[in-house]
Formats: sequence, C-alpha cells, structure tokens
Amino acid sequence: MSAASAGPGRPVVARRAAGPPAAETVDDVVEGLAAHDYLADEGLATAVLLALRLQRPLFLEGDAGVGKTEVAKALSAWTGGRLVRLQCYEGIDASQALYEWDHARQLLHLRAAEAAGRATATGVEALEDELYDERFLVRRPLLQALDGAGDGSAPPVLLIDEIDRADDEFEAFLLELLSDWAVTIPELGTVCATVPPVTVLTSNRTRDVHDALKRRCLYHWVNQPDVDREVAIVRLRAPEVPATLARDVAMAVAEVRTFGLYKPPGIAETIDWARALSTLGRTSLDPETASATLGSVVKYREDEQRVRDHGIDELVRHAVRDRA
Repeated sequence: MSAASAGPGRPVVARRAAGPPAAETVDDVVEGLAAHDYLADEGLATAVLLALRLQRPLFLEGDAGVGKTEVAKALSAWTGGRLVRLQCYEGIDASQALYEWDHARQLLHLRAAEAAGRATATGVEALEDELYDERFLVRRPLLQALDGAGDGSAPPVLLIDEIDRADDEFEAFLLELLSDWAVTIPELGTVCATVPPVTVLTSNRTRDVHDALKRRCLYHWVNQPDVDREVAIVRLRAPEVPATLARDVAMAVAEVRTFGLYKPPGIAETIDWARALSTLGRTSLDPETASATLGSVVKYREDEQRVRDHGIDELVRHAVRDRA
C-alpha cells in the first residue's frame, strides 16, 4: 500500500503487490474457477473477468445458498491471493472493520517507559507519539486488504460478506474505500492500496443496498443453476453421492423451488440433502427417505409443511420420471 501524509504522524510505507491472474477470456475464468471446484456459468464468469481486468469490486446478489461466498473463496485459491473476509452484521463499525489501537499494549509500553525512567527524559509529546506506532495498530480485514501481500505476490481477495446485514452508516463508510482504495488513519495518514484487492461483496437482499455503493461495483445477480449444472456441482462437491441420486435430488429441488417457499433451497441445501441420503445408503430418491430427511433441504416449519402439502410421493415421482 502507499500513503500520503494527512495530519500528524508518519505515513505508512508502501508495499507493492502483483496484479490479478492473466485471464484473457471468459473461458479462462471458467477453467480457473473450475480447477478449484467452482462451476461458474457464462454470466458469472464474464462478471468475474471484467472485475479482474478493470480492477473493480464485484457485487454479487442472489438467494442465500447459491454460491456467492464461494466465488471469493475460489478466486482466492485461483489467484493465490490471501482471502480476507469481513462478515457484516447489524451494528458493525469502522473499529471492527478497519483498525483499532491495542490499548493494553499501549498501557504496558507506558508503564515500561515509566519504570525505565524514560517518561521524563523522553518528554510527554515524544512518548505519546510512540503510542501511535504501527506496532500498536490492530489491522482489521479492510486494512489488511489495503496492506496487500507485502511480498510481491498476488493481491488479497477481499470478501465483504452479506453487506445487506450492515446499516446505512457502514455502507457510507465503505464508499471512500471502494472509490479510491484509500482510508484515513488520523494518527498515521491516508493509506492507499498500490494494487487494489480483488473485491467481492455479497448480499442476500434482506434489504436494498444503496445506489451509491452499487455504482462503485460491477453487479451480477447469481441465479439458481439449471438441473444439469446443479448435478455437476453436487458430483463435484460430494463425489461420494451416486450419479443417479444426484440427479434425482437436483430434479426434486428444482421442483421444490417452484412452491413459493419463504426460503427456497439453494445449492448448499441440495448438496446437504444428497449427502444425507447417500449417508443413509440410498442410491436413488424414495418417498420414505425423502420425507425423513426433508429437514436437510428446507429449514422453516412453514416451508416443510408446504412441501408436504404438495405431496412427497408426487415430488419423488416427478424426479424419477424426469430421470427416466
């Protein structure tokens, strides 16, 4: 990172990092992510390619469980950049996201200076300056991402997960970071990333994120996969699941998503259900086991009742019929 002096104190020393991987085409992205167990469709791969080439944040929105967070994890594995994750929640603020001072260590430093007789010899001002040295700075995820790799390797992958859980004030705080890749630490100066981190923001759309934040990002809505791709994902993530069972489960889940549930199952639930059935020794879907394991795929009592009202037997028949 680089820094320009802003107020008293010392600027932070710049450290250079390598750029993003040499992805020239959408196919390069598809292959790069697939090599790390993420099967991206053309739309998502295009968004990732543009984010890498343009060095812009990528805002991924979609239903819970469709694999938004996994995009950042796969990007980290592919690029070789360290994954830096900021999990958002209601009430998160700059001290949890950016930095804070280690007050316990600062106090120990003061006591050690007093014990050594340095307090009088050094002077109050000089001793106070020492308290705001980088060794007392606790770097939270956003500052870690701006710091970069520090050794010339790939830039980190910054995951700002579930931004819709944070409040308006935190969104406003992120605007400077996403616009200029810079933040201001009053005691040290303005910290700027020489090479921006590869940045992914995710939202489950529990509330609308402000336009000002979205304008700073490339946007992509992550859809539920089609059946063939979902089968491939299940087989990739859970290779112990028989091929027939993987298709039966994917077909059944695709139909369940049409029932108007409060929380439609995502890919993660499809994998969980397939693994649960496989653990019970099943090689294909049957009504009794499907009913017994329904809690693996729907997680609300009302949703479970709605699936049962549609009929487990009918659901299984459709899945098996479509396979046949």
